[in-house]
Amino acid sequence: MTWTLTHDPDAFRAAADGFLAAHPAENTVLLTLLDRLAKNGLHTFGEADPLFGHWQAGPGAPVAGVFVLTPPFPVRLGRMPVAAAAELAPLLHARGSEATGVGGDREVALAFAAAWPPAAAGSVRAEVAIDERLYRLDGLRQPSPEPAGLARPAGPADRARLVEWCTAFMVEIGESRPIDQEAYVDARLAEGSLHVWEDGGRPVAFAGASPVIAGMSRIGPVYTPAALRGRGYASGVVAAASAHASAAGADEVLLYTDLSNPTSNSIYQKLGYRPVADHVTMDFAEARAL
Repeated sequence: MTWTLTHDPDAFRAAADGFLAAHPAENTVLLTLLDRLAKNGLHTFGEADPLFGHWQAGPGAPVAGVFVLTPPFPVRLGRMPVAAAAELAPLLHARGSEATGVGGDREVALAFAAAWPPAAAGSVRAEVAIDERLYRLDGLRQPSPEPAGLARPAGPADRARLVEWCTAFMVEIGESRPIDQEAYVDARLAEGSLHVWEDGGRPVAFAGASPVIAGMSRIGPVYTPAALRGRGYASGVVAAASAHASAAGADEVLLYTDLSNPTSNSIYQKLGYRPVADHVTMDFAEARAL
């Protein structure tokens, strides 16, 4: 069993593109990360060079596992066997790679965290920061009852509000790592992947639908200001973004929900989303004696 690691995204894609495309749901985050790095440059997410890797069960065997590391963000695991995740953790640590945490399918992420040498030695705590469920659209159903208002593509006039909302969204989910929200919003406006819900001519919610990659589009982020919740706006804008993704050619429309939020899990299922797998993001924090 072996991992092949590289800082060269072209070399990684040459080896792993077929595997990534064959399993778009399990590799959804990696596909969108690679898309953003290709469009915006290797240092889109930070000053350190990203690291890519693919796993094979033996020489000449097909690729059966993938990951991407974009410091300072957690290692992002794609589809892989549990044994591959357990093998990867000490390999990255021995290379001196920065790993502030790990995210992916629950079972493989937990295996990586357990095998991360500082965690195994007790000098680092591996704590669940985000507990999510991945959903796949199985026939879009319109919200019932329909919320007041309508959806439209986001445009330049929405920029300031979207930057504010994206910042609030990241605070709400507990993400404290540095993100240039202005650059993020500009990139998404340029690709036409953000949608706004208006009520009475006033923007009240928004949702993204990533560009179609390998037949896959992922919905997110989704945000409604706290004072405007409970009126069905999120259902309306997610339905609109989902319809846009399907019309753009997505065979698989995906989204993540926070498992601690029963409301979002319920409303998305009513729109036709069905569970695929549970995912976690774990943070590695320095252990402190009590």
